Amino acid sequence: MAYGALFMHLSDLTRRTAMVRAQHETPAEPGHRLHVPRLRWLIPLLAFLGFLLLWEGVVRLELYPAFILPGPGAVAERFVQVVGDGTLWPHLTTTLTQMLLGLAIGAPLGVLMGVLLAKSRTLEALISPIILAAQSTPVVAYAPLLIIWFGSGITSKIIIAALTVFFPMLMNTMVGIRNVPQSRRDMMRLFNATPWQTFWKLEFPASLPVLFAALRVSVTLAIIGSIIGEFISASSGLGYLIKLARDRYDTPLVLVAVVVLAVLARLAYWVVTVIERKVIRWQRTG
Repeated sequence: MAYGALFMHLSDLTRRTAMVRAQHETPAEPGHRLHVPRLRWLIPLLAFLGFLLLWEGVVRLELYPAFILPGPGAVAERFVQVVGDGTLWPHLTTTLTQMLLGLAIGAPLGVLMGVLLAKSRTLEALISPIILAAQSTPVVAYAPLLIIWFGSGITSKIIIAALTVFFPMLMNTMVGIRNVPQSRRDMMRLFNATPWQTFWKLEFPASLPVLFAALRVSVTLAIIGSIIGEFISASSGLGYLIKLARDRYDTPLVLVAVVVLAVLARLAYWVVTVIERKVIRWQRTG
């Protein structure tokens, strides 16, 4: 009973020390609450409006032809058009599918390989040169090979997206596990914890902040990987749409696709942030 109580106490202590502090961890005293979070939504909105005004001002100066630099109004009209006639949705669905599948494949594989390399110095010495060589090579350099090997369909795009996600997840997993304080590892040994118990009760919870930070980056990298594949060879997707619009000098459509990609990346980043907060809160109260 004493061992079980001490082990549960150690697990709870580890989870608490591993979590990232919430933004409102220390609430303000009654009567002294600040409304800063509301201003955080206002500032980006004002910055966006200022950007639109600056953009419109440059267009009105007529420094460039309208087909090279269209105004915000022309881009908005093109957006309404492609949404209304259904042109945008198939391309958005293709890119989103490739991004999600690449993330679903690359992230778990990166975490698994990161755990194995963090646990075995011998395995790290054998595999790390290959990993470093692949990571240091831009994905756009070997993407054509993947398209030749796996075809110009969705499979090659998923593999490219998975590879762009794999490496940051692997490296951050290794960092998260190896940064666990040695004193806590010694305490786990003191209680005769098995390697699985050490990983599940100590290393994994302590690595969660680092893993979620890598995942926030990976969701945007998965989109980039998918777009790179679509640029090289594709018949659908937002990257293909950008390439097609560029060839036709349809600059408003190019900007529409770019804005949609930016919104997609921001939404994916926000979803991961929300999940992280819920997981960390669950750890705190669990």
